[in-house]
Amino acid sequence: MIAASLLKISIQALWANKLRTGLTLLGVIIGVTSVMTIISALEGMMGAVESQLDRLGPSTFIATTIGGVATSEEQWHEMLKRKPIDIDYADDILEGCELCEKVCPRTFNSANIKYRGERLRDVFVMGSTYNLIDVVDFEVDQGHFHSREDDIYRREVVFIGETVREALFSGVDAIGKSIRLDGKKYTVVGVAKKMGSMFGQDRDKFVVIPLDVSIKQFGKPRRNSNFVIKARSVDDLDEAMDEARIVLRSLRHVPYDKPDDFILLTADAILDQLNSVTRIFRMGLVGISSISLVVGGIVVMNIMMVSVSERTREIGIRKSVGARQNHILLQFLFEALLTTLTGGLIGIVLGYIAAASLVQMIDMQISPSVFGMVAGLSISTGIGVIFGIYPAMKAARLDPIKALSYE
Repeated sequence: MIAASLLKISIQALWANKLRTGLTLLGVIIGVTSVMTIISALEGMMGAVESQLDRLGPSTFIATTIGGVATSEEQWHEMLKRKPIDIDYADDILEGCELCEKVCPRTFNSANIKYRGERLRDVFVMGSTYNLIDVVDFEVDQGHFHSREDDIYRREVVFIGETVREALFSGVDAIGKSIRLDGKKYTVVGVAKKMGSMFGQDRDKFVVIPLDVSIKQFGKPRRNSNFVIKARSVDDLDEAMDEARIVLRSLRHVPYDKPDDFILLTADAILDQLNSVTRIFRMGLVGISSISLVVGGIVVMNIMMVSVSERTREIGIRKSVGARQNHILLQFLFEALLTTLTGGLIGIVLGYIAAASLVQMIDMQISPSVFGMVAGLSISTGIGVIFGIYPAMKAARLDPIKALSYE
């Protein structure tokens, strides 16, 4: 009952001093909005990267010579010096790695695509075997991925991304149509489900063709190639990677006392590397934005101090009729918490809107995160307690006789 009564008195006091309450709210809103914008934007970007990496699946890893996150220029140059990974190793890996269920070699090129009068330049062209669809999570929207028979008979068929379909076949069924990749004719057999963009890069501007057909047109790759390997199960992943490592070291004639001249990457490993590289950068951004939060807290404390000074006689009257120190303390603390929590809720909404606008500039989408909302409410509550406790204690410790005689 006492808590409810104190809460009612706090609300009435805030409502009676709208200008002061508004200024306090403004300070909190600015602070929470700035922090939430950074947190929400970082959460959204990392979530988008994680969802993209999840396409590999929990039991899949990549064997390549250039990949991962290079932490220095020296490491990057060392990767470039490595001899390319040979796509002919696929059968050897599958034979030598008992825990490897599927091995899919991939090559990467770019080409200009033409369909009648429509053209699309610099399209990402991937050459792969038919089992890529079983290893990497490609969602098919129309038609199908190229088949084993297409690989065996080296049929000139193509699986296209949504951007290619929209550019060349707007309002027309793309399946069965013939397009030209750098002048060579291919038949469309399937269309991938739209994936959207990331960091300004269109992930739907691609085509996939059979591996041998790609080699015939573009030549055997010297560097732009890798293997996607699927272990028999998630539990076998580590052992499968060890077996694949032994096979590749043997095929590439790596001396026993030398480190690997290739990289085996899982989605979790790539994400961990990315997190470690960007951790300091992210902490710096949050730290800088937190300065405005501290300023907002100081505004709360200053205005609460003014409120205590203006209401000294009120405090004296309340004490003279039986209010205890803890009652006065709770009243002013409730006022600070109500103000900061309200400002925090508004700041969370504005921060999310600002973060969504920022992230949308690099062609990504974010959704409200539980972590972001909890962080925003925790921050606003913390501001109310930390910066409101001193004015509340000062009010609670006032001598009632001196307070009553205060002019």
